[in-house]
Amino acid sequence: MKKALHMLSALLLAAGILAGCGTTEQPQQNQQAEQQTEQQVTVTLSEDGEEISSKEVSFEEGDMLLDVMKENFEIEEDAGFITSIDGHAQDADAKKYWLFTVNEEMSPVGANEVELKDGDEVVFNLQKS
Repeated sequence: MKKALHMLSALLLAAGILAGCGTTEQPQQNQQAEQQTEQQVTVTLSEDGEEISSKEVSFEEGDMLLDVMKENFEIEEDAGFITSIDGHAQDADAKKYWLFTVNEEMSPVGANEVELKDGDEVVFNLQKS
């Protein structure tokens, strides 16, 4: 009987140690996964070539430019095309529109179709077209 009690105690102690070890691994793995999915992009706003502002923003893999812009700036848009950023609006009469580049390449599509990649440099310029 005493032998069975000692065995049961040893089993419970071992189970407790194993359970304690298992809980410390999970948060570390979750933190590593979060760090791997969070990425950075630099967004610069300018008007007629003069810089208004620039900031680095975080996003997750697969995020589209329009969604990231909406999370980090005051945006107005029409069918996926940005019409106003932080109060700087397009002006059809003056033929001034928001155009943007990604890594110095003019985008042929709207911001709703651009999937960001880590380290991208996005420049929005409010200019005459």
